[in-house]
Amino acid sequence: MKRKRAVQDVKSDTSKPTAIFQASSGRAYTVSVALPGSIITNALTPELKTHLGGRIARALAVFCVDEVVIFDDGQTRPRKDAEHHRHQNADDAFTGFSDPNYFLMHILSYLETPPFLRPLLFPLHPDLRSAGSLPSLDMPHHLKSHEWCQYREGITVEKPTEGGESKKSGKRKREAAQSHGTSLVDVGLAQYISVPAAIPQDTRVTVKLPKDPDISASGDGPVNGLVVAPSAPREEAGYYWGYSVRAASSLSTVITECIFPGGYDLTVGTSERGMPVSDLARHTTVGGQVPQFNHMLVVFGGIAGLEVAVEADSELQRMGVKEPKELFDYWVNLCPGQGSRTIRTDEAVWLGLMGLRDVVVNKGRR
Repeated sequence: MKRKRAVQDVKSDTSKPTAIFQASSGRAYTVSVALPGSIITNALTPELKTHLGGRIARALAVFCVDEVVIFDDGQTRPRKDAEHHRHQNADDAFTGFSDPNYFLMHILSYLETPPFLRPLLFPLHPDLRSAGSLPSLDMPHHLKSHEWCQYREGITVEKPTEGGESKKSGKRKREAAQSHGTSLVDVGLAQYISVPAAIPQDTRVTVKLPKDPDISASGDGPVNGLVVAPSAPREEAGYYWGYSVRAASSLSTVITECIFPGGYDLTVGTSERGMPVSDLARHTTVGGQVPQFNHMLVVFGGIAGLEVAVEADSELQRMGVKEPKELFDYWVNLCPGQGSRTIRTDEAVWLGLMGLRDVVVNKGRR
């Protein structure tokens, strides 16, 4: 009875999230998602377009997607009222109506960036007017100043702020660093990080810090670190380190312009005419065992599916490709027996990444 009463007296602290990402060993495999920017045209107002991008970004973050590719499926015809949302300077125009592909990339890139870097890397723009109302992605590299991680995202600085040797350093210290082929990086800590490389100002970089750095709240002197590849936190320590954003001019270039050596070795296309995703999740299909992979690609269609993307792709037409399923290793239905006539792409991304989660975890080569 005493033991039972003691267990009952222990209460869970629900004031803070407990599902914090825990890095273990390095991870070599990657997961990529591709979808058309034309899905933005289905949202009628700037606010709805922004929130659509936010829902997709949340799915990418929750399921640890490493790359998102926004491709043109030939369906992004500007609306007649798009001119009302243009400015004289095209760089300052809201692009949700005139260029949905760019708009979606803009929103996804902004949300992936650590919050303290956003004002430095993203000038004020009409595309981002409603972005402040979107839910936080809160990814492992979105670190607060009091949180510790050996890796951090930062931006190279040209002029130190007033007063000290890093964020409080004098001009002579900065000039000395430049003359020795080093750069100072603001990573959101009290002190700048000195890296042995001459890097242009306002460049986003990934920095690896010493295991036991001498970082003080007073900001006394820069800390030495190294600039590493954005993939290093994932490959070396197993951290999920956000997603990269890539543009593709067509469905075929999603695959042919792959940024990973050797290309994608496991490709999945989604359609209501495919096999149940549960078959793939059980690792076996009519074609045999689902193989291990290095780089997995999951492709989602827009309002009219992937069929219209094939029709709009001149390269695929030249090759005689008639059906999108010919392009993929697996052609899957994410929700057999769906009750609604259509599943929106932002809903399909959540369904697909959840349905394929077991394949990712068990078949990705570490």
